[in-house]
Amino acid sequence: MTTDIDVSIIIPTYNRLWCLPQAINSCRNTLCHTEIIVVDDGSTDGTLEWLKKQEGLVIAQQKHLGKCWAVNYGYKLAKGKYIRFLDSDDLLNKGAIDEQFQLAEANSSDLVVSGYRVIDQGNKTIKEQPWINCDDFIAQQLGECDGSHYSAFLFTKEILSDVPHRPDYSFRDDRMLVLEVAIKHPRIAVHTGLALVHLQHTNERLQFNGGLQKSVQNHQHLNIYKHIIDRLIRQNDFNKRRAAAATTVLWPLAHWMARDYLNDAVEIAKWIFELDPNFQVPEKGLLGTLYKKIGFKRTEQLLRLRRAFI
Repeated sequence: MTTDIDVSIIIPTYNRLWCLPQAINSCRNTLCHTEIIVVDDGSTDGTLEWLKKQEGLVIAQQKHLGKCWAVNYGYKLAKGKYIRFLDSDDLLNKGAIDEQFQLAEANSSDLVVSGYRVIDQGNKTIKEQPWINCDDFIAQQLGECDGSHYSAFLFTKEILSDVPHRPDYSFRDDRMLVLEVAIKHPRIAVHTGLALVHLQHTNERLQFNGGLQKSVQNHQHLNIYKHIIDRLIRQNDFNKRRAAAATTVLWPLAHWMARDYLNDAVEIAKWIFELDPNFQVPEKGLLGTLYKKIGFKRTEQLLRLRRAFI
């Protein structure tokens, strides 16, 4: 009987004992050989003590350094041919691991993509998003259409060998990773189900923090696009379609950043029209007219004044 590991599932966690058991259980009972690697990022809620009482887990612990460091630690421990990442407050659909593994093996795929389902804390379905078939994976991940979530994906360990989770982009690390994989032109297979169950809850998530952290998140998002677009240009892989896809993300990002960093936002707006000279402002009505007639900066200044009096 072979003891080779087919799939390594890496779960970073920090003070998530309220949901971690469900995440782990959703990874069990597979036909293929899996290992579940849980990296405790210095939890203080009894997570490590609970983990030590469980069977069939690879357990690692580190000081509270953040998700990127935890996942990279898990990757170093992983023995599987394939890797999947799972946040400790999300779940995998029953059978998804085996189905994606079989697709990967049958198609010699570097990456198996899938859709996702969003549920609330009462297990009520909020949204189901099947995978959208797109003939340009890079454009899709840049923003042309829904690109799903990397926890719905199965990666070969090999394709991730030079694509770690990067602490410099810690609030958008999953987006950076998928884009870095995308520009390597992976062989892709499509899983037609909904591999990931994403839990929408009221507890803290890195992606939805406000204040200074939200500002850092926006700047990291911008820097990801600068980095990826620069690499695409150097690879002679950037085209009008991918430029248009990027602007669908960069335009709202400029609007959000204009609230606190107007000059930075103005530079993004200029860059958008450099990337896509035919870019059309998406806003309709009076706001759209203002952007077109008096420009981005003056329109955002007016919006600031309006917010000040509301």
